Amino acid sequence: MTGTGHGATRHRAISFWYSEIDPPPRRRDPLDGSREADVCIVGAGFTGLWTAYSLLKADPSLEVVVLESEVVGFGASGRNGGWVEGRIAGDREHWAELGGRSGALALERAIQATVDEIGKVTAAEGIECDFTKGGTLTVAQTPLQLEKVRAEVEEDRAWGLGPEDSVLLDGPATTERVAVDGAVGARYSPHCARVQPAKLAVGLGEAVERLGATIHEGTRVTEIGPHLARTATGEVRAKFVVRATEAYTATLAGQRRVMLPITSCMIATEVLGPETWSALGWEAAETMLDGARRFVYIQRTGGGRIALGGRGTPYRYGSRTDAEHPPSSDAVRSLRERLVSLFPALGDVTVDGAWQGVLGAPRQWAPAVGIDRQTGLAWGGGYVGEGVAAANLAGRTLADLILGRDTDLTRLPWVGGLGRPWPPEPLRFAGVRGVNAMMEMADRREWRTDQTSLVGRVAHLISGR
Repeated sequence: MTGTGHGATRHRAISFWYSEIDPPPRRRDPLDGSREADVCIVGAGFTGLWTAYSLLKADPSLEVVVLESEVVGFGASGRNGGWVEGRIAGDREHWAELGGRSGALALERAIQATVDEIGKVTAAEGIECDFTKGGTLTVAQTPLQLEKVRAEVEEDRAWGLGPEDSVLLDGPATTERVAVDGAVGARYSPHCARVQPAKLAVGLGEAVERLGATIHEGTRVTEIGPHLARTATGEVRAKFVVRATEAYTATLAGQRRVMLPITSCMIATEVLGPETWSALGWEAAETMLDGARRFVYIQRTGGGRIALGGRGTPYRYGSRTDAEHPPSSDAVRSLRERLVSLFPALGDVTVDGAWQGVLGAPRQWAPAVGIDRQTGLAWGGGYVGEGVAAANLAGRTLADLILGRDTDLTRLPWVGGLGRPWPPEPLRFAGVRGVNAMMEMADRREWRTDQTSLVGRVAHLISGR
């Protein structure tokens, strides 16, 4: 099928990122009947595609089938903030409990190296996705936020990371990089790159097909079982079945409480002119996080825009994943107001695109990859919004696990299960919405008083973040 008509419209509706791809990606045929394969991967997002890529680079003879309910990159992979961040969700103490201090540091070093790994592959495969490794900033606009940023750098040092991994910038050094209004300091780390995520997803899908994989779009998997993925139009039987469904895991039979679908919204500005960029600086294209509890994440895009995300309705009752419609006007207004509070010169800026989507959060608030060789079931995900780089590391790790290799990757402490499930409704809904409201209240108080909010501390303890 070609990328015209309904298919083109469907791609453009995913996110503003997809509207920048011209011509739109082609549509692939759905599964028509049952078949067999060596490996069946459910989900054509970053986890599924990197797993297929890594498997076929290691063993080109494998028959790999990827089943996708919509189109390549439809979920978080084509909607995210475009951060290839050398950081993984879950605090270091959590990883040390699983793998000791050395294991926690090995995982951190592995995710840092993954940033360059993705850059290497995009160059080798000719994937034009605006990959630029400019590092990342966590910017403080208040003394309280600066204390939090300073504590992050001090924790880095306590875990053996040096100034080549992170540094504390003062206000002038921060605004020399990016002219954030009222910046009093920032944590800078070089371990992050910017990408246009939809271009990366689409290019990776094409690279996987060149290696010999078959991708079926428009093929919704309703149930995953031992050596089996079941759809309405047929079954795929395989030695290994990889669940790479992230937030959409909640739509699978018996999996509703495994992963919490959390909604995040994004906006993209109009293309900014040379004078505006001269005033803002941002020449290295660092990604940027603000210092609030309900933070926003920001990048300077390769097309000369600012893309900013966060806020919105965090969770829908019953783990619903239908967050593909445009975000509310309130959410868009809130993001735009936050943008202007960071950069007052953008008071008249036009928003050219607004979209939202769901990301996956396990109860332990940390990702995992794993395999059960007896059933042939493998899994990867739970990135809690930090999945662009982590999905690559997961894909390479899953490939080693499937191939039965004992490697540095398969010994990392995130190899295992996702932990206990989320509680049933209505507890799930009340808990998530309640914590979000507490975070919002804490942000307002901390901004007004410059004192740590007790409500915020309680929310942090409840959520595990």
